[in-house]
Amino acid sequence: MANNSYSGVKNPAGEANHDGEFGCSLKELRALMELRGAEGINKVQECYGDVNGLCSRLKSSPVDGLTGQPADIDKRKAEFGQNFIPPKKPKTFLQLVWEALQDVTLIILEVAAIVSLGLSFYHPPDTTDAAGGVEDEGEAHAGWIEGAAILLSVICVVLVTAFNDWSKEKQFRGLQSRIEQEQKFTVVRSGQVIQIPVAEIVVGDIAQIKYGDLLPADGILIQGNDLKIDESSLTGESDHVKKTQEKDPMLLSGTHVMEGSGKMLVTAVGVNSQTGIIFTLLGAGDDEEDDEDDDEKKKEKEKKKEKKSEFLCPHLTHDNCAKAQDGAAMEMQPLNSDEGAEREEKRKANLPKKEKSVLQGKLTKLAVQIGKAGLVMSAITVIILVVLFAVDTFWLQELPWVKECTPIYIQFFVKFFIIGVTVLVVAVPEGLPLAVTISLAYSVKKMMKDNNLVRHLDACETMGNATAICSDKTGTLTMNRMTVVQAYIADKHYRRVPEPELVPSSIMDLLILGIGVNCAYTTKIMSPEKEGGLPRQVGNKTECALLGFALDLKRDYQAIRNEIPEERLYKVYTFNSVRKSMSTVLKNADGSFRMFSKGASEILLKKCYKILTASGEPKVFRPRDRDDMMKKVIEPMASEGLRTICLAYRDFPATDGEPDWDNETDILTSLTCMCVVGIEDPVRPEVPDAIRKCQRAGITVRMVTGDNINTARAIATKCGILQPGDEFLCLEGKEFNRRIRNEKGEIEQERIDKIWPKLRVLARSSPTDKHTLVKGIIDSTVIEQRQVVAVTGDGTNDGPALKKADVGFAMGIAGTDVAKEASDIILTDDNFSSIVKAVMWGRNVYDSISKFLQFQLTVNVVAVIVAFTGACITQDSPLKAVQMLWVNLIMDTFASLALATEPPTEALLLRKPYGRNKPLISRTMMKNILGHGVYQLTIIFTLLFAGERMFDIDSGRNTPLHAPPTEHYTIVFNTFVMMQLFNEINARKIHGERNVFEGIFNNLIFCSIVFGTFIIQIVIVQFGGKPFSCQGLTIDQWLWCIFLGFGCLLWGQVISSIPTSRLKFLKTAGHGTQKEEIPEEELDEMEDLDEIDHAERELRRGQILWFRGLNRIQTQMDVVSAFQSGTSFQGAVRRQPSSGSQHHDVTYVSSPSHVAFSTATAATASATVGCECVFP
Repeated sequence: MANNSYSGVKNPAGEANHDGEFGCSLKELRALMELRGAEGINKVQECYGDVNGLCSRLKSSPVDGLTGQPADIDKRKAEFGQNFIPPKKPKTFLQLVWEALQDVTLIILEVAAIVSLGLSFYHPPDTTDAAGGVEDEGEAHAGWIEGAAILLSVICVVLVTAFNDWSKEKQFRGLQSRIEQEQKFTVVRSGQVIQIPVAEIVVGDIAQIKYGDLLPADGILIQGNDLKIDESSLTGESDHVKKTQEKDPMLLSGTHVMEGSGKMLVTAVGVNSQTGIIFTLLGAGDDEEDDEDDDEKKKEKEKKKEKKSEFLCPHLTHDNCAKAQDGAAMEMQPLNSDEGAEREEKRKANLPKKEKSVLQGKLTKLAVQIGKAGLVMSAITVIILVVLFAVDTFWLQELPWVKECTPIYIQFFVKFFIIGVTVLVVAVPEGLPLAVTISLAYSVKKMMKDNNLVRHLDACETMGNATAICSDKTGTLTMNRMTVVQAYIADKHYRRVPEPELVPSSIMDLLILGIGVNCAYTTKIMSPEKEGGLPRQVGNKTECALLGFALDLKRDYQAIRNEIPEERLYKVYTFNSVRKSMSTVLKNADGSFRMFSKGASEILLKKCYKILTASGEPKVFRPRDRDDMMKKVIEPMASEGLRTICLAYRDFPATDGEPDWDNETDILTSLTCMCVVGIEDPVRPEVPDAIRKCQRAGITVRMVTGDNINTARAIATKCGILQPGDEFLCLEGKEFNRRIRNEKGEIEQERIDKIWPKLRVLARSSPTDKHTLVKGIIDSTVIEQRQVVAVTGDGTNDGPALKKADVGFAMGIAGTDVAKEASDIILTDDNFSSIVKAVMWGRNVYDSISKFLQFQLTVNVVAVIVAFTGACITQDSPLKAVQMLWVNLIMDTFASLALATEPPTEALLLRKPYGRNKPLISRTMMKNILGHGVYQLTIIFTLLFAGERMFDIDSGRNTPLHAPPTEHYTIVFNTFVMMQLFNEINARKIHGERNVFEGIFNNLIFCSIVFGTFIIQIVIVQFGGKPFSCQGLTIDQWLWCIFLGFGCLLWGQVISSIPTSRLKFLKTAGHGTQKEEIPEEELDEMEDLDEIDHAERELRRGQILWFRGLNRIQTQMDVVSAFQSGTSFQGAVRRQPSSGSQHHDVTYVSSPSHVAFSTATAATASATVGCECVFP
């Protein structure tokens, strides 16, 4: 080995890189990684001799790794690239401004304002009477002000919108970089095993890979134990590929380690790795596609078939795509064959689809409906105004149409048109998507502090509706700090760890050797971080308990590991959910073998036929002895909530020759039991209280664990999942399977429906059982309301259950990369009580949006009716265009900020979940909306038609075209705004609560927005003048306006006194589209999607409509999707498709930037990414 250990950097750092620096170039390594299996081995042998030869060329050591000197690392980065894929550039502020300007209604307003401006400078000859009474010249000169003011307010709206989008994108990118920084990987440098950020990995590094890792770079296997890799993300093949130095040592970035462990030499990173190459292809295509014309896109579709073959064999370039007759391409063909496709479609048709963006879907549908109503109202307003003007001018006053007056008539028509557009502006609630986005973004930011790292925004909203949580036991409900507290050793059951002298030395030596070599070498006990603290446990916690047991027996396991390094282990059977045990084989000097095994006691004891006695000699262990041991040792340990582990060994004499190691059933039998230990994992102190809160909030908590049933039952009782005297079920995996399957062994939903409502604990369960249970609960129709299920998971094999669940929680500390990739939320502290916080935030999002809706719809109804009736009766809208835009700004942007940022309270956990089918606007909210609408309309119309008499001022009705603003209409406008301000306080409560001020000072944003709006309103009224059509008011008039506004709060108390149940005529609104209501043809279009995205579906339908805010909704969702479409390079290969949907393989690769691959694959991409919408 000495010949290839690396002896430091010979060239000084300043010297230029050239091909002689390292023994192989970037191009060679890239070409090497494109080969598979035997071809790869031949190439390595041909060019470098073996992997060690390649190591020495790369100036690395297979044992000690790189030196880690900064100069060397920098040189490698310069030569072979960094392990980083550059994200797409974010949109600049100016681009966002340009996007906001694309809004159809804003464009209409701009055009109208410019026409109005132009016409205001035209002065006809003496035909004043024909024009229907324009005031004197001084007033006519001020005609330009209104047009200019509209343009100014449009600019205001655009800037606010762009700023909102910009700050959201900035927030999301910040979150994304935090996720990236948190990802670390284990490498060997200078002989030390250290963890470094994924971006710091360089070519030549020796990386340690283990079960559950997502490989961050390409490499070649140096040493492996039982290594199996899931390469479906790159090849589409769902079978796990066995990796060995002899047959297939090529490891690719973005693939998952499903079993085993090993070491690899990193040979390609970042854009030069296999995943990076695909990203570069996609990324490049993306920018070009932006500039393409439509006919280019048609060509794109024709190229689709070509592309498909290129993506299916991502290691083939365009040139050799034609020669794709090698093994990989041949293997892929069945996936694309017709039969395969047919089978695929049948399988897909039977699968229930996961529904997502339910809240976004309901909101978009509501916005579309309101938009239609607004469009109709504004059209009618314009028609009525034009007709009334024509009738009045040309028929009643019998004035002739004078050619010179045409511009003035046009000016009138433009004014009417502006009024119509303004009605539309106010009618359409484009603040809705803004409220959702602000609320979700705010919640996501705050949830970080509550140890919830949200990866898909949808999850936050869905969590509020959760009705069931299926939780792991270890680490989530318990502390995941395991210690051996009891042991059965040498025929004696010790209630605490025995003194070393009580254990026969022969047993002791065997035991310590077994523990040392048969625990993963990555697991170790480190010295405590703080003096007097507990020792740090690194790696698998059960193994840490065993290593701690060795230390408690005053023996050093590390000495054994130094003597027998990992390379000398002859064969390792790593732990997996099928074996439920781990075994390591050592080869002795005389040619014999010894195998050490550890695993679940009831499973391993069945394979033991001898046991070590007090004398240190083995004696026969009969089934009767085993039953005795189960009753007297294992069950008492389990009933105290201890996990029992059996440690055993087996000798294979040299005379028998070498056994067939692949025949596991013959190998893992005839064991000799050394001891059984009881491992304690204490329940987290805060868990019982968190579970009580869940149960009070109407959420059922179930425990799904791999532990035995007695341990599981004991822990469930300690947590409060099981109460004494309850009639709930605790089942083992086998029994569960027996009950849910029919005679043919098929799972039947009816059978699951009989079990799940009562099931509270599922013990000795496999990941498949977990998936079956989650799917069974979600698909169940026993209860009228569809269940919304959250699942926690940490292992690689929890992936399917985490994906199937409505919300998947992965463990941030104990979780594997694969589990994190499949999840929606990562619990950074692995703690169950953080899930309760997520429920609270989820419900809060729902409530915040309902509050905003209640406020917004009240304003909408009132403003539209006032503008409409005012226009019809007085031929002029009482609220001018600029005033309407200001009201719109208060309503939409400010109110969504104020109401969407209410912090959650414990009271949210006192009610049952809403459920997916609950309408957004409840009957109580409808009562509030209509009730306040009636009050506001009464006040406005009273002021409009009797205000001049009440305040003894001139009437503002029927004023000429460019008349100065009147006090009358200013009072109407000011009162209207005051009522909105006080109603905003009312809107803080949506369940009919009396005290609307409760907790108001906890939300500083709300207070500052209400106060700020009030100050700006004073400025507008007193100093706004002509542009805002305002005339300064006296103190008395101001007090009246404020008093009438304050009346909203008093009226609110009256409304909440009326029981909703009495008002039978009230209807709910804002229902989501049920799956059953989706037309057949749309369902057919969704055939190849894994999920139904309600938000996107509603948007597609709404796109027929030309109305304000549609673009806005798109921008909002685009920003969200840009954030979601890639959380990091490590998350390169996003949530894996089910094995069925692999013919879309590369669509599942999502990059750190928002990449839409082509219009053809975009829809499929949207199905895989969190709450993403891809627009055609």
